[in-house]
Amino acid sequence: MSPDRGRRRDQRGSALVDFTLVAVLLLPLVLGLIQVALVLHVRTTLAAAASEGARLAATADRGPGDGVALTREQIEDALSGSYARDVTVRRVLVRGTPGVEITVRAEVPALGLGGPAVEVVVSGRAVEEAPR
Repeated sequence: MSPDRGRRRDQRGSALVDFTLVAVLLLPLVLGLIQVALVLHVRTTLAAAASEGARLAATADRGPGDGVALTREQIEDALSGSYARDVTVRRVLVRGTPGVEITVRAEVPALGLGGPAVEVVVSGRAVEEAPR
């Protein structure tokens, strides 16, 4: 029997142990990155919808209700209707000029779909158009 053959027998199964040790470290890291990406995607989508709704609400021929409706519609199309429950609008001053602000509050799961949620609050502002 050659010395190499005995060495190979001693290392039998070591690849499985190595894989398990690496997987235990990498799997939570990968899942955490995916979860952070999900939260950032939801936040960015909500902010974009709020900005678009504020722009529509600030046009001369539209009102605040139209902006809220557009914001909800875009959130429902991109994500889910559950994220569009708390959408509010108010008149504000944007750098001293009358404007509209739409705020969206939503709960985003922080640890998987069934885990605890993180509240995300985003808003979009737009300067009102002067009527013609």
